[in-house]
Amino acid sequence: MPSQQGSPTVRRLRLGQELRILRERRKLTGAKAARELGWSASKVSRIEAAKTMPVADDIKALAELYRIDGGKLDELFGLLRDAEQRGWWEDYEDTLPEEYTRFLGLEAEATFQRDWEPQVVPGLLQTEDYAREVILATRGIARITHSGVRSRVEARLDRQQRVLHRADPCSVVAVLDESVLMRRFGESAVMREQMEHLLEISMLPHVSVRVLPLDSLHPVNTGAFIHLKFSAFDDVVYLEQLYTADFVEDLERVAGYEIAFDHIQSEALGEDESRVLIQRKAMRWRR
Repeated sequence: MPSQQGSPTVRRLRLGQELRILRERRKLTGAKAARELGWSASKVSRIEAAKTMPVADDIKALAELYRIDGGKLDELFGLLRDAEQRGWWEDYEDTLPEEYTRFLGLEAEATFQRDWEPQVVPGLLQTEDYAREVILATRGIARITHSGVRSRVEARLDRQQRVLHRADPCSVVAVLDESVLMRRFGESAVMREQMEHLLEISMLPHVSVRVLPLDSLHPVNTGAFIHLKFSAFDDVVYLEQLYTADFVEDLERVAGYEIAFDHIQSEALGEDESRVLIQRKAMRWRR
């Protein structure tokens, strides 16, 4: 069973965040700091945004400019060492979109996630066969090769093990639209197995699966999103689209998605009622 470990993606973001805070405490703009160091303004900006990895000499130069003490410098170097590690998701980076690998890096250290899905079973809760059929459904559009399909399925199953079955798993609350249970991917046997898997996984103590019934009021007109919470980092919302994905990091907008999820969840069935409905759909797929 995979063990929990710090995510280099989160460490990179934290390192950039710490350096930005230290700069602001010295009342320096990014451009001013860059001039003092003989750097381009874009270098400071990219380091703080975790788009460029600093080297040890960069950290030393920034520490001298910001006049930080030895303890803080050791902390920065610790973040840098962790940020240079390789995440499990990087084994699949040749076949996964860049935005999605960043999401996997963030998810690896999330303590809580809320997932609204109006179209398909969330990736964390998919069976191998269902996942394959979902990926194949977009193959003609996204031009995914046979090996690419296989790699994406493997990455999805690896993700499930590392997120749901690690030593200290994050809490997952997933709300599915009822139509998700009726939209066919593959043969009926694939759907039946997927329904049964949902029932099984919903019994995990850290997983909550709820269904928004078709005859309920739909409180928010929005597509799928995943809201990640962390113990020592600001919340992030992940929005996946056909060809790309976006991250919502503005705190006010993140709060809006949190309110939206609360509204959706308030109209969803409870956990036990949702299991009854999922069981009913599983029976339907036995025909």
